[in-house]
This record gives sequence, C-alpha cells and structure tokens, in this order.
Amino acid sequence: MEKNPYEIDFEEYIRHTDASKKDKTFAWSTAIGLQQVDGLKPSSYLYETAKKNIEGELSFDEAKNLIDSYYESRTARNQDDERTEEADKVSSRIAQILSEPSFNFSPSHLIAIHKRLFEGIFKFAGKIRDYDITKKEWVLNGDTVMYGASFELKAALDYDFEMERNFKYKGLSTDEIIKHITFFVSRLWQIHAFGEGNTRTTAVFTIKYLRSMGYKVDNDIFAQNSWYFRNALVRANYKNLKEGIEENQVYLERFFRNLILDENNELKNRYTHIDYDEYIKKYGENEKSSEKKFGENQKSSEIILELLKENPKLSAKKLSEQIGITSRAVEKQLASLVEKGFIKREGSPKGGHWEILK
Repeated sequence: MEKNPYEIDFEEYIRHTDASKKDKTFAWSTAIGLQQVDGLKPSSYLYETAKKNIEGELSFDEAKNLIDSYYESRTARNQDDERTEEADKVSSRIAQILSEPSFNFSPSHLIAIHKRLFEGIFKFAGKIRDYDITKKEWVLNGDTVMYGASFELKAALDYDFEMERNFKYKGLSTDEIIKHITFFVSRLWQIHAFGEGNTRTTAVFTIKYLRSMGYKVDNDIFAQNSWYFRNALVRANYKNLKEGIEENQVYLERFFRNLILDENNELKNRYTHIDYDEYIKKYGENEKSSEKKFGENQKSSEIILELLKENPKLSAKKLSEQIGITSRAVEKQLASLVEKGFIKREGSPKGGHWEILK
C-alpha cells in the first residue's frame, strides 16, 4: 500500500542511522503501527513531530507536549478529527513509554500504562471496567471471544500476575519459553480489563516485560503486524465446541517466534480465520492450493476492511479498482460486512463515510 508523502520511511532510518536514532525509530514505528488495531491513522503533524524527535530536535516529553498542545488549541472537531486526535496522542504516549527503561511487573503497572495512554481520551482511562463486553470479530465470522467477567477482573489480574511471577523459566527450552510467553500474554489479553484500548495496552506491556527479561525486542513486528497480533490473540482465546473449534495458540506463537527469535513465519491475517482451518484440513497445510482455495470472498473482505481503515471515504468503484474485483462484488462484500456488524455507513451515499465498528 502506498505511503502518504508525509509518512516516515522507518526502514531507511533503521538502516542508515546510529543506535540512538534506531531506538527512537523503533518506538515511533511501533506506536504508529499499533493504531491500526482500532482502524486509526495519525496525522501529518504527528509524523512531523516524530521526525523531529528522531533527529534529536525534540525530546519525547517535548514531542508529547507538542501533540497535546496542538489539540488543545483546536475547538471545532468532527468524528474524524477525534479519531485522528486519539491516534496522535496515543502514538506519542506509546513512543514515550517505550523509550523509558523503567518497568514494574504488576497489575498496577498495566493499569498505569492504560491511564497514561488514554487519559483525556477515554473517561475510564486507568479504570477496570465494571460491565461485561462482547466484540464481533472478522476472524470468527462475527462471533465473540468470552472476555473476563466484570465482577472478577481484579482478582483475575492478580491471579495471572502471581502465577507468572512464580513461574520458573530456568531450564526451559526456547520452544517451551515461547509457548509459555504466548500463554501468559493471551490470557492477560483475554481478561480485557478495560473498556477500550486493551490490545494497545497489552502490546506495550508485553514489549516492556520482554525487555525486562533480557530480550532485545526492537524489530518492527508490532508495527507491521498489529492487526495480525490482535487476530492471533482472538484465536488463542476462542472456543466453540459445537463447531469443533478449540483455542489455537499457534498463530500467536508464530508472532512471538518472529519477535524474539527473528524467525520469518508468515503472519497473514487470513490464516487466522476460522474458515481457513477447514481448507487446511481439506487440502493440507503444505499445499499451495490451500491459499488459492481459501474463499476469495474472505480475502477480499479482509482487504476491504484494511482499505477502509486507511480511507473510510472510499467508494465501491475505488475499492474495486484497488482490489481487482468488480464493483458488484465489492458491494456484496460491503453488504455482508454491514450485516455481520463490522462496518456501518455514516452520512449520505455520496458524501458519507464508512465507520469501522469496534
């Protein structure tokens, strides 16, 4: 997908800059990439500010304060402005947190990260939710993960942290370590302690936790595969015995193997879809025909969602041109996505836009 002219070529920075700039580049690329999990896109002002920080013209504190001041000075805002504001503010805060060496392995630190990321954006920033939630997931054909019950969230967090704190990694093989980290992170996310922002909070906490254990996680896996990360978390926590579907942690394990071991496992979103499992069973995991046979409709709907996250005002005609299928086929996909609750249309047919539902 083409970059906007104001975006930063993070890979170029990483290849040709010193260690200090590389660290800053990693922080910003991860922070910006993580906004994709909620279909958010930062503004040109955020990119300009990030570049000044990377070049040493601004500190992280100064960059964050500039972004906050920029939005404080604006009065008239629409829904799109609010989404961009969230993307900019949260990006600057994630970058700042990732630049800091401090870390405390505790539920209170997880809660503090959520508060720092979303203060002034969500009224419930840094507060454990007191209501139950469901979320329709594309990879589950509109079904939801069973998230933690509101009445026991604090107890669930305390229990998981205590179990992890007492877990002994010494003597484990690399594969066993990856499997355990996958298990801990997937369960932490499944609790879904907050009303919104759980995936971004979990990602930031996970990076800090892995660093505290000595792992040098400074590649761009989160930046490049934030949506895959969320889909993998969904599959690691979804069970439907009636349909013969068990929790599957293999997708998240592949993510962590790439992150920690610098492997090159394919992290494609469509692989995480529950329907793809059936094609693997039928055609075999090693057969290229699996990729071809797996519902072109599913592949198209995934691409449509990605494109609409980038530009909610795209028409069916424009979508068809970018995807390479007919406008009629796009319209059918859009209707299906609306019916399943993934998107909805706001405004007039010509002047409106698509909203990605959370």
